Amino acid sequence: MKQALLFSSVLLAAGLSACSQPAPEPAPPSPFRPSATVQDIMLSIIDPNIDAVWNSVSSVSTAQGSEERRPQTDDEWKILRQHALTVAEAGNLLLIEGRQIAAAGVNTASGGAELNPQDIQQLIAANHAEFVDRAHGLHDAALELVAAIDRKNPEELEEAGGKVEHACEQCHSQFWYPNDKRPQ
Repeated sequence: MKQALLFSSVLLAAGLSACSQPAPEPAPPSPFRPSATVQDIMLSIIDPNIDAVWNSVSSVSTAQGSEERRPQTDDEWKILRQHALTVAEAGNLLLIEGRQIAAAGVNTASGGAELNPQDIQQLIAANHAEFVDRAHGLHDAALELVAAIDRKNPEELEEAGGKVEHACEQCHSQFWYPNDKRPQ
């Protein structure tokens, strides 16, 4: 009887000990305070900076003949590098927790195939790891731009620009307009 009482006491003490374990600490608040929406980042940061990169290498046909446009001076390459780094870092901005897709009441559609902001937000939340992979894909492709710029190689720059476009399209077709029936 004493052994049973002792055993019960030990079990009770162990149970109470387990119950008195302190609750895990809550996660610290985020140091980030996102102000811009994902749409704002696309329109205000990514689009103008990647356009500057994409437009830096081109062939233009005029009545006078063909003209090849390439960065020529160190300053042109330096400015181009700033644009490419901005695109790379914008990939990180997309990943800040708590960022909204678009401002309330703003239309995210440009051609009718895009989802509304709430549906985009839900799709990203449901597939967050894939969204992170897509943002990392943008970042990595933009770093290839930087490497091509550092080598002052227009052909590599053009190739890396295509990789950025592919990274953008992969994310948009998965999260922004997944029901679009156009060939990919």
